[in-house]
Amino acid sequence: MSMVVEKPGMLTTVQDAGRFGRRGIGVVTAGAVDPFAFRTANALVANAPGAAVLEMTLTGAVLRFEQEAVVAFCGAEMDAHAEGGPPLPGWRPVLVRSGTVLRFGSARSGVRAYLAVAGGFAVPAVLGSRSTYVPARFGGLAGRPLQAGDRLPVGPPPAPAAALHARLAAAAAPGAALSPAPWALAREARPPYAEHPAIRAVRGREAESFEARSLEAFFSAPYRVTAQSDRMGCRLDGERIALISPLEMISEAVTPGTIQVPPDGQPIVLLADVQTTGGYPRIAQVAAVDLPLVAQARPGSRLRFTEITAPEAQALYILRELAFRQLAAAVEARIKSL
Repeated sequence: MSMVVEKPGMLTTVQDAGRFGRRGIGVVTAGAVDPFAFRTANALVANAPGAAVLEMTLTGAVLRFEQEAVVAFCGAEMDAHAEGGPPLPGWRPVLVRSGTVLRFGSARSGVRAYLAVAGGFAVPAVLGSRSTYVPARFGGLAGRPLQAGDRLPVGPPPAPAAALHARLAAAAAPGAALSPAPWALAREARPPYAEHPAIRAVRGREAESFEARSLEAFFSAPYRVTAQSDRMGCRLDGERIALISPLEMISEAVTPGTIQVPPDGQPIVLLADVQTTGGYPRIAQVAAVDLPLVAQARPGSRLRFTEITAPEAQALYILRELAFRQLAAAVEARIKSL
């Protein structure tokens, strides 16, 4: 099975959970910038948790389905519909008939939307992952953003996904381009995406190297997302953050969610394509559960950071993982009830 790209949108790439276990030799993780939307899209089509999806940025792609498939569309609120047909609802499984063209338009809110297909996108794995890392030109489809005319292979669906496909096909109206499942992920179960989100963060390794006034401002004043933000980092503009005295650092490990402060005093929240080490002081680390809020913050949005402790961040992470287990179980139960 395959899917044809008629138009690629602004920046559409194949992404999965990322490359792990190789940061020690300088290989970045990459993967989906919004891990919640990515994981939820896969869960809704009963894929394996790390199956490859499409990540669309601000403006979506136009895709032609050469065979019938089940998809789920999560993340940014993006105009999406079957050509000449109904809208594609988000946050739920949808059967797409063979020959259907799905059109994704501009994001009304948020930045990144994720399209999962049952079976996952079966591009070749590179270093254990199908994620595209554009700066080094590897992974995904030829290591680059998608282009018009690309044909994306889709893998065989796992047994639960095949069962979901069969049940949606049996219930579909004759001739309908799209056949949504009668259930979706409840809004209250999604991250609190917002134009001006509150982001929880733990003090970083070098936090005490900053002036007390600057540290206080960081955890109270809003910081605006700039247009220079990308998959590597969310660049912010606001009250300048100053060190107590000049600090020379040997490069140390950084990860998605690390907040560095370069010499201009404007913080950067590192995201999925973050390098493996950095030499700027680390003022804070975003709680993993709030990374999706940063991932969906548009240029011009304002972030406000709230300080929490490491144990609090760990407790939030555990609760989120429990919620994903519950989601997988709920999808399995829903498939049986269709």
